[in-house]
Amino acid sequence: MASHSRIHVYNTVLAHPVMPIFHHNDLNVCKQILTACYEGGIRICEFTNRGDFVHETYGELRKFGRANFPEMVIGAGTIVDAGTAALYIQLGADFLVAPVLHEDVARVCNRRKIGWMPGTYTLSEISRAEELGAEFVKLFPGQATTPDFVKAIKAPMPWTNIVVTGGVEPTEASMRAWFGAGASAVGIGSQLFPKAMIEANDWQGIAARVEEAVRIAQSVRG
Repeated sequence: MASHSRIHVYNTVLAHPVMPIFHHNDLNVCKQILTACYEGGIRICEFTNRGDFVHETYGELRKFGRANFPEMVIGAGTIVDAGTAALYIQLGADFLVAPVLHEDVARVCNRRKIGWMPGTYTLSEISRAEELGAEFVKLFPGQATTPDFVKAIKAPMPWTNIVVTGGVEPTEASMRAWFGAGASAVGIGSQLFPKAMIEANDWQGIAARVEEAVRIAQSVRG
């Protein structure tokens, strides 16, 4: 069962607009990344569902988070079908993220009142997601678009909360552009957790990198 209500999840996204996205096969590495995120000021993150037995890693990480960082909202990403959604809800996911829009995932999440962020790209997809109850939509892939596209979406649909994933850099120029265009939050992956830093076990360096990204986001959002 989720530790946080979906209302709390949505409010956390708005209050903490940098959402780290990570995955690693080594549970101990995942614990170190989660710790670095928390120490850097993150309060919401997404663990991606990729690879065999990855749900087992998530389950253990979720227990670790509950025991050590009860404030942290920990979701699961790359959820593309109802069965996988149900599995991660059973493992305690606070919210689910999908790269695509599937109504069966929406039904499972709504039935259990779990936060749900579907992947969308067009205004029609966004509108359909909102009809299905999505409070936030994931604009994906962000690499294939620009902040001007976010601005264009917000013009006819100013109520839409957009989380841009992909193509966002943890720099002032990048985040100023996306937030200035109207993004509610950004999802950032490997640029927060460079492979070389992970291999070097430079967890303090990663925490500092995360802290700087959080500082920039808060400053450019105003």
